[in-house]
Amino acid sequence: MKPREFCEFVGISYRTFKRWVSEGKVHVVRTPTGRIRVPYSEVERIFGEKPETRETRAVIYARVSSSDQKADLERQIQYLTQYCSAKGYKVIDVLSDVASGLKTNRKGLLKLFNYVVNRQVDAVVVTYKDRLTRFGLEYLEYFFKQYGVRIEVVYGEEPKDAYQELVEDLLAIVTSFAGKLYGMRSHKKKRLVEDFKKLLEEIGKNG
Repeated sequence: MKPREFCEFVGISYRTFKRWVSEGKVHVVRTPTGRIRVPYSEVERIFGEKPETRETRAVIYARVSSSDQKADLERQIQYLTQYCSAKGYKVIDVLSDVASGLKTNRKGLLKLFNYVVNRQVDAVVVTYKDRLTRFGLEYLEYFFKQYGVRIEVVYGEEPKDAYQELVEDLLAIVTSFAGKLYGMRSHKKKRLVEDFKKLLEEIGKNG
């Protein structure tokens, strides 16, 4: 087993792995080319199970931006449940939020973080990348990876109707920025937001 695979399976960082090796907690071997490998017998010794027999613990996460999209939320959950079943994953929880992808204190998302930091999950399954967060997914992926958790995105591209949600999120960002720059009741703030709305409308027409 490669060191990185061992780290993901055990749920430790590579730095911890190197410390375990130096302390003799994990015994490794070297290939003829000098590469480090962890014998499967080590995993059995430590955990009493073979890597290939361990179930993948999955958390399903679904999100929509408004309450009138509840039907879409149910479709996400249904499909992801079927997906996990087909993959042989053990679903430990189904989490969902009705909120913007920009909102960071979502109840479902915060519960997901608890699963991750407590090493209770191996995979987080979502339909599209923006279900977890509108921007900065790379940071979440890096954070989760430190706990041996991977994010599985089932669909590649977002559906066409996701454009409106993106527009609303962008407007929220611009409105917040303009408010901090000019003041929430400023005429300059209102004009900037209105101009940005017109720009988005033009982009929508030409796109």
